[in-house]
Amino acid sequence: MKIHVALLCAALALAACQPAAGPEAQRAQQAAAREQAAAAMAAQFDEQFAAGNWRLAKAHGDVLLAEYPDSEAAARIEAQHAEASAKANEESEAARMEALWTYQSEPVGAEQQLSAAIYAKENVETDGATPRPVRLIFRDHPEWGDSAYLTLEAGDFDCYGGCKVTVTVDDTEPRKMDASRPDTDEAIAMFIEDEAALWKFAGEATVLSVEFPVKAGGTRTAVFETGGLQPSKLPDWN
Repeated sequence: MKIHVALLCAALALAACQPAAGPEAQRAQQAAAREQAAAAMAAQFDEQFAAGNWRLAKAHGDVLLAEYPDSEAAARIEAQHAEASAKANEESEAARMEALWTYQSEPVGAEQQLSAAIYAKENVETDGATPRPVRLIFRDHPEWGDSAYLTLEAGDFDCYGGCKVTVTVDDTEPRKMDASRPDTDEAIAMFIEDEAALWKFAGEATVLSVEFPVKAGGTRTAVFETGGLQPSKLPDWN
């Protein structure tokens, strides 16, 4: 027992005599630890990037570049991180635009009425007062057939007996289309007669604008972000 105690004391004394790590060695150890942590984050980034999970890849890359910007791992993933960020932003924008559309299916006798509707990007002043929502609706009715129309919440269209509206698809040349306002007070609606062409435009466009006449005087323009339209929701229109 006394021998063991003596050996232990000798070992402790020897350890106490060892010089402490110098500043350079400590900095080297810390740098190695940082590189190791950065490499672990880069491995998570690589996994998500390879799987095409752009949002997760972007998130891992964001953390790595923020916490270890000067690491070898950060330098290695920089270009791929930029690619993942761009694709993640594209996915987010696509999801946002898809969410702008509302699809409904309602029973009409033994069949179904299908519709796809979207609100204008910004409210529009249509009655000389407060801007209100304008809606674009595509409807597939079992008895009345296909139709495309705008609806207002205030004011009215100046289109009884027929009129022309101006439709613009993204940055292309505006084109005139026939429209008409039904002689009814049940709803403030105006039909765009060539519904098939308008549906095609909506499916091709990122932004679709419609300029229409109002009873308050002049014309107004409603701008719709139609890029998220899912044509399969109205299968007979395609």
